[in-house]
Amino acid sequence: MKTDHNKQIPAFEVHDLTVAFDKKPVLWNIDLQIPQGKLVGIIGPNGAGKSTLIKASMGLLPISSGYVKILNEPIDEVRQHVSYVPQRESVDWDFPASVMDVVLMGRYTQAGMFRPLRQADKDIATDCLKQVGMLQFADRQISQLSGGQQQRTFLARALAQQADLYFMDEPFAGVDAATEKTIIGLLRSITDSGKTVLVVHHDLQSVQQYFDWVILLNTRLIASGAVTEAFTSELLKETYGGKLSILSEVGNLIRRESFPNRETTLP
Repeated sequence: MKTDHNKQIPAFEVHDLTVAFDKKPVLWNIDLQIPQGKLVGIIGPNGAGKSTLIKASMGLLPISSGYVKILNEPIDEVRQHVSYVPQRESVDWDFPASVMDVVLMGRYTQAGMFRPLRQADKDIATDCLKQVGMLQFADRQISQLSGGQQQRTFLARALAQQADLYFMDEPFAGVDAATEKTIIGLLRSITDSGKTVLVVHHDLQSVQQYFDWVILLNTRLIASGAVTEAFTSELLKETYGGKLSILSEVGNLIRRESFPNRETTLP
């Protein structure tokens, strides 16, 4: 792609984006830009439009108004450069496929759906399984995996695609601490190479440690910016509104200020 080495071009930009279901807006007039090479947390209460933002950006949901650009192009022009990891609950895990089969699906975006995969594709898939600690399960049926193993398999498939921008919808949901540590380490290595990762995320305690950029959403955009600027008590209160249980959690976080969490051993 011509844009790969031009860091001045935003990785992801949204202009005047509105998405509505039954004439009720789920996202309203969203405007934002994300620089390349950022690890981005998409934060907000349930029903705030976080997953909708990803799905609309991927062209999986109709847009009522506005537009999305990825690396300065419409999604259909750069789809092979974009990887999407959906929520684990939305996948039919009874589908008869092995772990290796699933990871190789990530190579079809590069090879073309009807072109046979080469040994080089299989080597890439094998390397990606090694990175997520799942190589020994390569021949196992996906229905036999634990939740954490399923998520690692999805991550390996995304890595195998060798995309420039990754959308991940709650990759830490229902996984153990070791898997969470593996995932965040890999996401950091992806962004260290100049690629961009956007993650729908719920655990406020880990936001400051995991991400260098946040998008705060509650139907409308509350803030988009560096964590040091946008992850503040005022903006969090505006994002979560009158949800008292969340507000008390936010208050506790702000009082602690250091935002400690169990992943303090991460590099």
